[in-house]
Amino acid sequence: MIEKFKTLFFVKSSLISLYLALTIPIPFVSIDRLKIPSFITFFLGLYLIINITSDYVETCNNKISYKTSFISKILGKKNWEISWKDIKLIKSLPTSQGSKVYYFNTHQGDNFLVPQRVENFEKFLLIVSRNTGISVNKLSYISPLWTYKLLTLLSVLMIVGELFAFLN
Repeated sequence: MIEKFKTLFFVKSSLISLYLALTIPIPFVSIDRLKIPSFITFFLGLYLIINITSDYVETCNNKISYKTSFISKILGKKNWEISWKDIKLIKSLPTSQGSKVYYFNTHQGDNFLVPQRVENFEKFLLIVSRNTGISVNKLSYISPLWTYKLLTLLSVLMIVGELFAFLN
């Protein structure tokens, strides 16, 4: 059975709302001859940010796959696919912010980043554990979920403030 795990809603919403908070005023404060290019650039950027936050993971009985969008591929992200039987272990590395990232290490010596920003993360981990036999008890989200929720809230407050300032 194929299971699909999309990018975590709060990750996606935080990035999109931050983009909106930072760019909504630009088309309105630009000089007259730059208004149309500003709107075009704004909507192009919005399309790009929505597109690059639409990556997802697929699992089935035989393999795990990471799928990126066309725009993500252009920007350097790559699709990957690993057979469950090829995964030797899951290794962790610390980040500069104090959390950990995890990699699927294969028998061939390749490393693939374990997606840590997917919805239904617990179910995803159960599937990984069931198909590899590797303990996933220590794996968690790369950042606490409250950080994404806080960024979304602050971005929405910025947008409301910008709208309030613009309308008055």
